[in-house]
Amino acid sequence: MSTPTEQHSRRYFLTLSFGALGVVYGDIGTSPLYALKECFMSHHGHRLPVTHDNVIGVLSLITWSLVLVISIKYLLFVLRADNRGEGGILALMSLVRPSAAGRRGVRRSVLLALGLFGSALLYGDGMITPAITMLSAFEGVRVVTPVLSSWIVPLTVVALVGLFAVQKYGTARVGALFGPLMLAWFAVLALLGIPHIVRMPHVLTALNPVEALRFLVAHQVAGYLVLGAVFLVVTGGEALYADMGHFGSGPIRTAWFSVVFPALLLNYYGQGALLLGNPAAASDPFFLMAPRWALWPLVILSTLAAAVASQAVISGAFSLTRQAVQLGYLPRLNIIHTSAREIGQIYIPSINWLLMLCAIGLVLGFREATALAGAYGVAVTATMGITTALFAVVARERWKWSLPAVLGFAIPFLIIDLAFFGANIIKVADGGWFPLLVGAFIFTLMTTWFTGRRILTARLAEGGLPTDAFLHELGVGRVHRVAGTAVFLTRQQEGIPTALLHNIKHNKVVHQRVVLLSVVSEETSHLSPEERFEWTELGHGVHRLVLRFGFLEDPNLPQVLGNIPGPVKFDTMTTSYFLGRETLIPSSDPGMAIWREHVFSWMTRNASGAASFFSLPPNQVIELGAQVRM
Repeated sequence: MSTPTEQHSRRYFLTLSFGALGVVYGDIGTSPLYALKECFMSHHGHRLPVTHDNVIGVLSLITWSLVLVISIKYLLFVLRADNRGEGGILALMSLVRPSAAGRRGVRRSVLLALGLFGSALLYGDGMITPAITMLSAFEGVRVVTPVLSSWIVPLTVVALVGLFAVQKYGTARVGALFGPLMLAWFAVLALLGIPHIVRMPHVLTALNPVEALRFLVAHQVAGYLVLGAVFLVVTGGEALYADMGHFGSGPIRTAWFSVVFPALLLNYYGQGALLLGNPAAASDPFFLMAPRWALWPLVILSTLAAAVASQAVISGAFSLTRQAVQLGYLPRLNIIHTSAREIGQIYIPSINWLLMLCAIGLVLGFREATALAGAYGVAVTATMGITTALFAVVARERWKWSLPAVLGFAIPFLIIDLAFFGANIIKVADGGWFPLLVGAFIFTLMTTWFTGRRILTARLAEGGLPTDAFLHELGVGRVHRVAGTAVFLTRQQEGIPTALLHNIKHNKVVHQRVVLLSVVSEETSHLSPEERFEWTELGHGVHRLVLRFGFLEDPNLPQVLGNIPGPVKFDTMTTSYFLGRETLIPSSDPGMAIWREHVFSWMTRNASGAASFFSLPPNQVIELGAQVRM
């Protein structure tokens, strides 16, 4: 007999596995809407005939792509690389151990740049996924009644507007529907495929990997180009890793092997069996599998499943943005928490509307899922290759894998990743340029902000006052002291911040208790209470405090300051917060290119204020301005 604790633990595990169906597997779960169809469309002048051998070969490629990329690479290996339970390419990047200067330092910089570019590419995925999934779902209307074909694009645009409009309410209110809805979706996927497999059991010969190799050898260039469409079946792989922190690796693996993987295989093989008996069904094998009476319900269910898939990608973009802000790669943005209990449930208005406008623009520009598929895959293949490389570095340096073990993992999977990337990169002219352009733009913003902050910190330090000189002035009584506690936020962990010097210059006073507060974002997801703070007493009532936050933690300063022990007690009625607001003047001084300095200045002006980002009470904040030459 199991104990009540064990029963509760099992129930909780099953609940997490159930929830993973709705969030983690939305993207990969909606791939049957368009993936097999795209395999038989024209690929740079090569249209694949719908023959027996080709159907079996493509199904075998799909099967072993799911096995190798998802089941083995991500679920068995990559999910092991967690940063205190959190996943995603930024979390993996932060696991790359800091190294000394010189060649190893250059290598680490290259790895970090790769990680940043991989994360930047995911924004392109966040724009394309809602467009292609919603458009594919509504294209089922064409199968029901061709008369409504002209309504597909307008209906998709309306649905996208509605999808992004409800983001401000958060996933907490609708999240309870995700699990049951996606469970129904995967059940329908399986039920659609089974009857066709029963009628054409020969389709199961595609389980033999030799069929995939035979297809590639027989078709050579044309077969290789088909890999660009086959890759559509594994595009949700990065979502598995990115959402690990919400559910844990165990529930994600359980949901995949018990529900998702079997349902996907049954549906793909059902579509393949349909094509073996009716090659003309290649125009839309997913919807043509269904009986006529089930088409409208299937269109509705497909649309809801597409919305869930889009929701997962949109939420992932929010999480990625918050990580980038905390790690210092993007400026502070207005981040709204939509749940009082779950810190991971957030809403970022600027990112939300940017994704919406781009998704709608893609639908209006490409108008068909087949055309949009050309833009899909380029970003994700590049990110998957970067994930493989970073994982190999972590395995070698952190886990001390032997070199043969690392190479045994990295070489086969890099070959697979590069094969998929090569098959997709030739689609640049057909739309693949879009995610690359988005990735390059976001990467430029990230690196400009990171470098600009470092230069700005150095410039402020040059204009500061040494701590000893400041304390001497206080000691001889040349500065008047007033009651209360003053908290000065500063980037530097040494010297006296400019805001304090300006306060003395203009107000001629210093508070009895002065705290020089530096907020540091660590390259780990969460910190323990003991790691959170570090006090240094400087003398004459002046203290230096360093607060550390993980890149997934909420930097609510009043809340944290009210709970940490130390020499200063922060009374909410007598504490004032002093912030420096710098006006940046681009110059030709050594640093960044002048155009990047203008970009950095623009980003600074449009960043969310430190007061709101750190949840400071508005009536206790004083901002002091300064001009800084870059």
